[in-house]
Amino acid sequence: MDKQAEYVLRTIEERDIRFVRLWFTDVLGTLKSVAVAPAELEGAFAEGIGFDGSAIEGFARVYESDMLAKPDPSTFALLPWRSEGPGVARMFCDILLPDGSASYADPRYVLKRTLSRAADLGFTFYTHPEVEFYLFNGRVEPGQTPTPVDRYGYFDNAPNGVAHDFRRSAITMLEAMGISVEFSHHEGGPGQQEIDLRYADALTTADNLMTFRLVVQEVALEQGLAASFMPKPFRDHPGSGMHTHLSLFEGDRNAFFEAGAPYQLSKTARSFIAGVLTHAPEITAVTNQWVNSYKRLAGGAEAPAWICWGHNNRSALIRVPMYKPAKGNSTRIEFRSLDSACNPYLAFAVILAAGLKGVTDGYVLPEGAEDDVWALTPAERRALGMEPLPASLNQAIAAMQRSELVAETLGEHVFEFFLRNKQDEWEDYRRQVTQWELDRYLPML
Repeated sequence: MDKQAEYVLRTIEERDIRFVRLWFTDVLGTLKSVAVAPAELEGAFAEGIGFDGSAIEGFARVYESDMLAKPDPSTFALLPWRSEGPGVARMFCDILLPDGSASYADPRYVLKRTLSRAADLGFTFYTHPEVEFYLFNGRVEPGQTPTPVDRYGYFDNAPNGVAHDFRRSAITMLEAMGISVEFSHHEGGPGQQEIDLRYADALTTADNLMTFRLVVQEVALEQGLAASFMPKPFRDHPGSGMHTHLSLFEGDRNAFFEAGAPYQLSKTARSFIAGVLTHAPEITAVTNQWVNSYKRLAGGAEAPAWICWGHNNRSALIRVPMYKPAKGNSTRIEFRSLDSACNPYLAFAVILAAGLKGVTDGYVLPEGAEDDVWALTPAERRALGMEPLPASLNQAIAAMQRSELVAETLGEHVFEFFLRNKQDEWEDYRRQVTQWELDRYLPML
């Protein structure tokens, strides 16, 4: 048994932990959990805990259903919201097949496999997400219009304290679990919040995001509120994105930084950006995986709908933040189409794969966009060579179906299941008759 596993077992005994939750996600990014007694952990570290993979969305067919959840001791943390009764902890799991090999259906393995490809090229992939979400009063029930907790806007210092108190409690819980928070504030929509996690390697960030979403929802319930990561809950208010800062490091050196280059961007950084731009249409079904995701991308303002990059341009798909003198290691790019309802393991995997394709194949970066992209006319965008992102989940599915890059990155099983699931979602959505249609057409047709 390795030292990390020994540390976990010792901590559980010393802290009187009675339940350990083993976490993993299905292909769509839904968090799954099984609680085990401490006495079972030594065996779980050695062999894993068996479960029925055919009951998990996208994992296996009935005749190949036996799978194992093997906890990763490096992800051990106490759950601070269980203040009464026996202590509870959690660990993320790697999903294995009965022979001990990694499961082709495990989103965490999909990301680990892509990170391994980056490591073979000498790179470590770091990410820093800015997570937006809405807070509502009470529970959100189907058929009811949710009520935001306030009517304040961007950076407002809301005097009633509901949002302040919520963010303080959520951040305290996150930090108690070892998840560092960099910034927090009220966002542009009524009741909309943003909490930014400190940068970390992509696997740690993905684990942190799954924890983040649960912590936010737990704190909301405790305070009689509801939290939602739905990309676009209101037509006339901003959507919730997850602008994510990206960088590649070679050891301790930022591979995106080159002193004296335009915007201090190295050739590696420029080719990485070009790779993400080139493959943006085909990865969008993964980075924006819900029908509702495209309502946000069509909403204008700071939600990108056109494939371009720009220096400090918040209307572009990729923004290059302003360079800070003497801080070369802070050089990074910001990918702005992601929303906070994605599966972060798969999303980070396809973004990294697209960027690495640009690096290994020497893609050339086109000219950047310095104007507000939303303010340009269609003719001006065409003249600048801008192509649109997919405007609907259906368009995104069509682009993904043709993608060798996404198929290779996700693996055949996840690729086919994901497409099939999204096609079913689109067909279900396409058959709906909305209130908008009834209001518009019933009186006149």
